[in-house]
Order: sequence, then C-alpha cells, then structure tokens
Amino acid sequence: MVSSSHEAMHRIFQEDPGIFARTFAALGIPFPEPIAVSLLPTDLTEIQPLERRVDSLLQIDTASGVSYLLAVEAQGKRDPDKPGNWAYYLAHLYAKYRLAPVLLVTCQDRATARWAAEPVIIGVAGWETLTVRPLVLGPHNVPAITDPAVAAADIPLATFSVITHGRDPNAAAILKALATALKTIDEDTAQIFAELTELGLGTAPAADLWRDLMTVDLDFFRSQTSQRIREEGREQGREQGRAEAQAAAIFEVLTLRGIKVSDRGRRRIADCSEFDLLHQWFRRSLTATTEDDVFSDGDEHSGRL
Repeated sequence: MVSSSHEAMHRIFQEDPGIFARTFAALGIPFPEPIAVSLLPTDLTEIQPLERRVDSLLQIDTASGVSYLLAVEAQGKRDPDKPGNWAYYLAHLYAKYRLAPVLLVTCQDRATARWAAEPVIIGVAGWETLTVRPLVLGPHNVPAITDPAVAAADIPLATFSVITHGRDPNAAAILKALATALKTIDEDTAQIFAELTELGLGTAPAADLWRDLMTVDLDFFRSQTSQRIREEGREQGREQGRAEAQAAAIFEVLTLRGIKVSDRGRRRIADCSEFDLLHQWFRRSLTATTEDDVFSDGDEHSGRL
C-alpha cells in the first residue's frame, strides 16, 4: 500500500515542476528552467501480465528548444527490485517518446538516499550495456530552510525541505519557517501545501510539531488536525463558509491536476455542507486519477454518480 508520505514526496513536483531545476541549480547541477510542463500518463504497462507505474511523469520544455522527460520516484527504503524497474522505465520512456529521460528519486533518510544514488550497471564484465544514474534528492542535499523569508520566496522548495528533513534535529526551525511563510500567500494555495506537508511527514517525529503549529492561526490554516480544533465553539454560520472554502480547494486541486469533473460531480461537491466529507474528498483529490477516485466507496455517504 502506498503511504501518504510517499504520495506527497512526488506530488510536490506536480504542483510546481520548476522546483526540480531550482533545487539542482542550488546544488551546482545545471538544468534549464522550464517554460512549459506537461503532465504525462504514468502507466508504463506493456501488453503483458506485468504492470509498471512511475510515480509522476512530466515533459519539460525549455527556452532553448530542448525537451526532456522527468520521471519522479519516491523511495522510502531499499528495494532490490527497484534498479531493474528503473532501467525498464527509462528504456521504455525513451522508446515511446524519443526524449531523453531523467530519473529523479526522492528520499526521506540518508541511508536510502545513498543506496538510490548508486549507479545501476547492466552488462557483463568488461562491457557495460546500460547504466542508470538516478538524480537523488534527500536530507543529504536538499537545503534545510530555516529563514521564513527564504521559505516565502519558494514555498514548494520549503515544503520539500520540511518533508525531507522531518527527522532532522533542527526540524523545528524548518517547520516554523514554512508555517510563517504560508501566511504570506493566498489561503487556497497555503492549504494545499499545508496538507502536503502533513501527508509528507507521515509518522516522523516532526509531524506532531507541525500539527501544533497548524493550531496557532486557525483562521488561516486548514490542515486536518487544526480543522478538528477549529470546529469547537464555531457558530453554525461559519461552518457553511468553511465548507464552501473546502469545496473550492477541491475544485482547484482537480483543475491543477487536469482531472475532468462532470456537471453532476461539481454540483455534488458544491452542494455538500458536511465539512468532514468534503475534507475526505479533498485528501482523495491529491492522489486521484479520475473523478470516481474522489467519490470512492470509502465512506457511508459515497455513492455512484
């Protein structure tokens, strides 16, 4: 089962693909800033009884006219099967799109990052047929952003910094910088990145601190934990406003991710006044690939459209 932290690690690149070029520029690895980005299908399955999916797949177009593919994989631990899968991904993508593929692996601990960064050499002694060289982002090279001004200048990178440094002894300063920075942007965008942060931290020790920070300004943040506290003592009229804001956030996420929603589905979201149900739909929208995934049969309110 794919974890929420796994999803958050690669979804950030869908929210802001430019984070890839900016991060590696800071590390002295030059990649041109994208001028256009296309979200491509992640299914790399051939007509065989074996399914292979990359986490995220983006086509990056640059001002120089050069385009390449960015395949993002979130890796939580060592997996002896992954090097073979990565070799398959890259060969298949090159054959299908005729564009140079770049494999980006994101990790949340140094040991996994070191393992993932090792080149995968396929061939016989004296003759290397294929070499896979993943680019790896993790706590070993992603900057720990502790300055709120720096975090505000690049919210996606600051969010990724929090997730990759969730087990860092200095995690408190990194989280506080992001929490302060989120107050400088519009509420809907802040809600998306606050939610991604909570999902990405998972069970890391910093998760409890993040939930505490989200309760400080309850009129601004809407993470899962802060919503439960905010509900206490609120007037019923305010509840409707919160439901409308959550519905708007669902529409924004689905639009950003290119998921089409039917007129009936839009009415269902817009007319719903139950905040808890809307919040479930919002969380599903972060990983859904179709409208049906949002309205899955995971709660008693769900039903077929």
